Amino acid sequence: MNKSTRLLSKLKSAMDQSWLVSLVTSMLLMMVMTVHIVLFEFSLSFSNSVILVSSVGLTSFFLVRWLVDQFIYNKIKLIYKNINDLKSKEGDLKNANLRRVHKDVNSWNVKREQEIQKLMVRESYRRQFVGNVAHELKTPIFNIQGYIDTLLDGAIDDKEINRKFLERANKSVGRMIHIVEDLDQITKLEAGTIDIEEEPVDIIEVIQDVVDQLELKAKKRNVNLVVKHQQMGRFLVQVDVEKIKQVLINLIVNAIKYGKEGGEVICRTYSMGEQVLVEVADDGNGIPREHINKIFERFYRVDKSRDRDQGGSGLGLAIVKHIVEAHNQTINIRSTEGEGCTFSFTLKKA
Repeated sequence: MNKSTRLLSKLKSAMDQSWLVSLVTSMLLMMVMTVHIVLFEFSLSFSNSVILVSSVGLTSFFLVRWLVDQFIYNKIKLIYKNINDLKSKEGDLKNANLRRVHKDVNSWNVKREQEIQKLMVRESYRRQFVGNVAHELKTPIFNIQGYIDTLLDGAIDDKEINRKFLERANKSVGRMIHIVEDLDQITKLEAGTIDIEEEPVDIIEVIQDVVDQLELKAKKRNVNLVVKHQQMGRFLVQVDVEKIKQVLINLIVNAIKYGKEGGEVICRTYSMGEQVLVEVADDGNGIPREHINKIFERFYRVDKSRDRDQGGSGLGLAIVKHIVEAHNQTINIRSTEGEGCTFSFTLKKA
């Protein structure tokens, strides 16, 4: 059985070689000559006939093989010129058979299709990104233009109106600056050009510090900020403090804005082996299931009109995700409509 398998394998391999074509051709010529000698009774001795037939066979074998090799080589060279990025050297393709060429062409075709798919995805992403940036910047720019035009039309002489409009224009400029700064930060995070300077810190102290900073903002909506911990004492984690503060500020501010007025925002920590799980939960309307998978995308908004009224760049959660991933950790969201949502992310213990 093994001998048969090996023989079959050799025959299959030989099918791609030019010598098989040459052998078949020369054997056919030898058979034709033999038939002619027998039928037409040429006056040749047996030995001379054998010599004649053999010489014709050998000559045709080498001639046909050379012609086929040249033909195949030239065709293969043209194929490799189309699929190779590097210039081939003289003699590189002499030993190339049709099976190898077929494999290389298929490999090139798969690679090229993958490249085309990547380019299409990137182009789609680029168009969407440029459209989103233009849309986000258009609102504050048009607001600024409107206020300035009103002032130039005569409102500048009214002290009450001109100050009010200048303050509104300044607010729109501030929003533009905020969008540009967030864009710059997320670009650097994606490119990996922002250094993550990790140090051991008590995550409970960091959370409490952020909650204290946002206490006034929470009071404006009569929201109660609650900090809960699974254990007493310190919870040391290895993080970039300022970056994790930014994560917590983004999550807690969103919870305050989109939670119930007069409701509650809870920050919790849990021990998970070599990691600490941090959760920020609100009691708002929650996020519909169809939006959950897209919530961390740039400029993605669940309720576009409401979100713009509340301000923000639309990049907060995208930045949060990148910061957490820059720490080699993960962030997730759980949400139930009408009950609120919970953002949770892990941090490495120090």
